Amino acid sequence: MDLQELYYLLDLQPEIIEKLELISKKVDLRKIDLYLEQLMDIKTAPQSYEYLKTLFQEDKDNLKMLYCQLECARRVFVKYQEKNIPKTIYADTMKCFTRFLAECKKKNGRMYFDRGWWTYRQISMTIFRIGELEYQFMEHEGENAIGIHIPSDADLSKEAVDHSLKQGGIFFQTHYRGYEYDKYTCDSWLMAPVLKRLLPENSNILSFQKRFDIIRENKEDKEYMEWLYQVPADTDYKDLPAVTNLQRKVKELLLNGGAVGSAYGIMYRLPLMADFMQ
Repeated sequence: MDLQELYYLLDLQPEIIEKLELISKKVDLRKIDLYLEQLMDIKTAPQSYEYLKTLFQEDKDNLKMLYCQLECARRVFVKYQEKNIPKTIYADTMKCFTRFLAECKKKNGRMYFDRGWWTYRQISMTIFRIGELEYQFMEHEGENAIGIHIPSDADLSKEAVDHSLKQGGIFFQTHYRGYEYDKYTCDSWLMAPVLKRLLPENSNILSFQKRFDIIRENKEDKEYMEWLYQVPADTDYKDLPAVTNLQRKVKELLLNGGAVGSAYGIMYRLPLMADFMQ
């Protein structure tokens, strides 16, 4: 797979593809090959990212970083093939780049790459998107766990989540048989207890939330500003949009001195039939 094939596989925005083609003539990947390889290993990825960020510091839209990370995504496709991971999972996972660029434009009014600090998890095969949810190798209290992330375009209906969890279990049992875990974790504004007062009982968000035992709450977290309103976290509450019912209720809560925050919960993995056949 070459980069052009990757761009089209991910439905990357035409304006971004055009800029990346110009950048490809300016960035010599051979000179930074070591850092690209390190970016594909979660143990060295944070340091490599910081080095490349310093190297490209004059690139205000971070498109050189995007170019490098997409080159890593291209290379890691071979590793997916070696592990017989379906191409659909590869594409769904790497489409995070396209989604993040679109989210950035919605929040800031223009498109640039603002998630390089996060996406090295995808290109290091630490996070996978399987169905509606993303799954990450993590730890909980020193033991193996799988962290669940909720993409902005996820369908949180019971059926869709059930299907994703089932397929996720099959994925790890098939492609990472040596990784044993019995818990899923989730740290998100969608887990915030206050949402129980703001949403109807049949809400998909509450249905998802109820799957977890809440371990701790962070009332100071303001990630909901980005995900619920698509605005910077320091936006004045009175300027928040109020289009959806939840937006209206949260805005009213905030204007009256309340808070949303986030919460961290755990869910125990249900064993698959294959677990009993080992």
